[in-house]
Amino acid sequence: MNRRKFLAFLGAAGVTSAISTARVAEAAPHTFPYYENSFGVLHDVTRCIGCRRCEAACQEVNHLPMPDKPFTDLAVTETRRRTTAYAWTVVNKYEVNGQPFFRKLQCYHCNDPACAAACFAKCFQKLPNGAVVYDGSQCVGCRYCMVACPFYVPGFQYDLAWDPLVQKCTFCEKRLKEGKLPGCVEACPVDAITFGKRSDLIKIARARIAANPEKYVDYVYGETDAGGTAWMVLAPRAGAVENPPDDLAVTGSEFSQLGMDTHLGTQPMSEYTYGALGAVPMIVAFWPVVFGGAYAITKRREAMNKAAMEKVKQKAKDGIVEAIDAAVRKIEETEGPGAADRARKAMTEALKDHEQKDSGHGEE
Repeated sequence: MNRRKFLAFLGAAGVTSAISTARVAEAAPHTFPYYENSFGVLHDVTRCIGCRRCEAACQEVNHLPMPDKPFTDLAVTETRRRTTAYAWTVVNKYEVNGQPFFRKLQCYHCNDPACAAACFAKCFQKLPNGAVVYDGSQCVGCRYCMVACPFYVPGFQYDLAWDPLVQKCTFCEKRLKEGKLPGCVEACPVDAITFGKRSDLIKIARARIAANPEKYVDYVYGETDAGGTAWMVLAPRAGAVENPPDDLAVTGSEFSQLGMDTHLGTQPMSEYTYGALGAVPMIVAFWPVVFGGAYAITKRREAMNKAAMEKVKQKAKDGIVEAIDAAVRKIEETEGPGAADRARKAMTEALKDHEQKDSGHGEE
């Protein structure tokens, strides 16, 4: 296969793949059913005091290992921590327009979870109660879920050599089945995190904003962001200038100052994920062809170079033979036939010896 044919094949395959992937994404958008009566949590940043009791409750309820520093050490909130495989919720301190506030981080339990759409092993599931749960029995450790999550939540057990799993907040789904509150909600002493039906929580959030417009940014984070999430956040206005409502990209910088992504849009992340990962099987199947074609081109070039070199060598050999013949004739004219025969034999043996040495170098 020459370069032109190979590249033409490669281009055609790429175009075909792009078209087929687009058709798949268009024909079968990966969306999850919306559960109208699902639960959620409203996190009011203006009420959080950074006590870390929610962290302690999470570790206890989920039987997670205790951290190196005790939960009474509030200095750790000064560090911008992220959730890990062994810390499913963390509280960090932020400054909003120069004033200190605390925000709790955990899985947002998206209505249309990107992690579930990205997982070809079907380890993630969105439940009617609002929880996004994970079953590691089929997990292959690809970590596509970690790449797909817009909130960078899932953690991976990198420290385990055998059967490492992805870990994240479970919404205390087992406790919900027992009629209990999530551990973090139950432990909060200041009602900074409120549990209830998601639809009711949106009404509560709107009521707080309406009653205290100077206190809250006029936006409920998670109501529509990334297709909507079970966990929603109210941000402090903190002396900000009045901004147009219902446009998070414009509605103040408070959410950004709280370390939150304000450019997620309202389209579910799973729709993007499904379209992008639709190409993964093609890439896996086609990659050997790419390298195979490149290898074929390289070997062909080597063969062509070798043939050209052999042609040069043969031409040089013919030239040497002609020179030997001319030299022998000259010797015969001046010193006789006997001297000419000895000279031809010596030069012919020298030429053969040189060819053998040259052939040995070529094999190396």
